Amino acid sequence: MHYSHTVQQALGFLLGLTDADAAVRIRERIALPSPEPDGPEAVQRRLNRVWSWQKVPSSVVLWILEQDDPELNAVVWRHLATDAGLRRAIARGVPFGPDRTRPVRVHRVPGEEPEVPESYVRHGLVGALRGAATMSAARAAASMVLSRDDWRTVTEADAERALPGYARWALSVRPDCPPALRAQFGSHPKFTHRVRTAGVLDGPAGYATTHGPAVGVLDVLAMGHLMFPARIGAAEDALRPLVREHLGDREEAWAVLAQLVGTFHGTVPELVATAGAIA
Repeated sequence: MHYSHTVQQALGFLLGLTDADAAVRIRERIALPSPEPDGPEAVQRRLNRVWSWQKVPSSVVLWILEQDDPELNAVVWRHLATDAGLRRAIARGVPFGPDRTRPVRVHRVPGEEPEVPESYVRHGLVGALRGAATMSAARAAASMVLSRDDWRTVTEADAERALPGYARWALSVRPDCPPALRAQFGSHPKFTHRVRTAGVLDGPAGYATTHGPAVGVLDVLAMGHLMFPARIGAAEDALRPLVREHLGDREEAWAVLAQLVGTFHGTVPELVATAGAIA
């Protein structure tokens, strides 16, 4: 049976959540090729595939940026086409990793820093945010929030006197917006919906269990140990019990999964449960 590379990645990730000996046997049963050996060329091929990812939530890109790796920053640059703030931060070498303060080397970024908005030049950060009377003006002002100090300044300014609605919206949909500040902005259902629609996630476990289609999510997670190693464990922990419960070491269940995964439109838990039930 011929599998696309995406399906191979998806199946390989799920097999990695089960017993190693069983995984070898199941690979043979479903005729899944062996994992690609590690090495510089293999790693580069995997990085090249990131360019084909579709509709990746902005939080996933942030988890990658937290590695503060110039190579990874260059790879995910295209997934930030509508986020001028994160693009500006990459172009300036702003670190995203916890407790990191040293600038990140900027290497092979395929583009330039977005233009600095005139409102920021004339009125400064808080002044530009307070003066944002349209969504586009708010997005432009929010794109100048780069460092932890900037976020602290915004938090204090909003606590002193609430920022305008457009500014709050533009800041809240940034995946790097501190959770405490987002909570400070409020919890109205419309506000929560905007944040969720922008691809802001609570964490990898939520991405692994609530997003779809399953094959796309698994394709991204299969790159987790390379792209966001500090985060991938949470996704694995969320899915491992489901894989063991519904699939285990049952070869027939895995054979059904292999047939379904490429065209299944639901989430990963739904895919795993469906394959187990059919088998």
